[in-house]
Amino acid sequence: MTEHEELARLLPAQPERDLPAGRHFHHKDRLMQLIDDERTPAAASAPEDRPTRPRLLRPAVWIPTAALALAGALTVGLVTTMDSGYGIQPADGETAVVLLDRIADVAAKTEATPVRDDQLVYIKSKHSGAECQEDGPCTPGKLSQREAWWSQEPGPVKRLALFYEDGGYVPLRELPPPGSSGTPAGINRPTYKWLASLPTDPDELLDELDRLTMKEKGQERAQTIFHKIGELLGNVMPPRTAAALYEAAAKIPGVKLVDDAVDPAGRHGVGIRRVDSGSAWATEWIFNRDTLAYLGERTYLSKDTAMGTKGTMLAETAILKQAVVDQYRQRPGSDAD
Repeated sequence: MTEHEELARLLPAQPERDLPAGRHFHHKDRLMQLIDDERTPAAASAPEDRPTRPRLLRPAVWIPTAALALAGALTVGLVTTMDSGYGIQPADGETAVVLLDRIADVAAKTEATPVRDDQLVYIKSKHSGAECQEDGPCTPGKLSQREAWWSQEPGPVKRLALFYEDGGYVPLRELPPPGSSGTPAGINRPTYKWLASLPTDPDELLDELDRLTMKEKGQERAQTIFHKIGELLGNVMPPRTAAALYEAAAKIPGVKLVDDAVDPAGRHGVGIRRVDSGSAWATEWIFNRDTLAYLGERTYLSKDTAMGTKGTMLAETAILKQAVVDQYRQRPGSDAD
């Protein structure tokens, strides 16, 4: 049975839609987004000759990472250092499925504090996204640092987050269709409470993700679902939800183990990768080798294409710090600015 046939068995068929213009260069564009023209004085006074900002990526989705001791009600999912003893180097001959099962086991045993609707998820990350011409070559973006405060309101909301980048604060707003009141919590804005509502049985979870995720023309359905799980992995969520996502990923055909993977912050770990044969995109999740904590993600070309040469980086994110805070501009262990 081929990979496509195996996935078709797991995931019911969905109607196709074409990739919208500009979507080719980053799979994480879950929302049509608009940076509000209203900026703080610090942002407005930035040098005019500053390089054009790459189209904003949702930071591997609010992504969690590294082992951190954070002040306040920190809800980590897979972020904190684990002392459970499960985080050991991959054994000789270990497969991606076995590793994902072990990561799921760690996730299920990780303590987490629920996030209230009136709180915010704070993430400090390094990220980049390529600038691409439609059906043409891509230019990898410059790695930059960002702090973000993500709304947890059930919605609908129009301001999705607040960014601090390049010395200024910039609100991130959705570009909604006419008459829209904003984006509610859901697959395109996964709050803690929404993630907690997902099925925890991996087969049921795959069915639900397939139902909620639009099919991308020219991309394997397996890769579309793998991308969607990758988008969700970094979110703050109940431990059992995180475990179910890894268990679901283990059922997707084509996942491979990478013995030495490096995140955008230069941290070496172990990786889980899947390559889409149609688009030649390789998406790689990176985990701490000792703790199995999720560190970040990279998407790059697996072979030479019209978009660029093999290895061209399309998108990458590494999370440096994550916490739950009560106000915009509040950083872990401090009051709001």
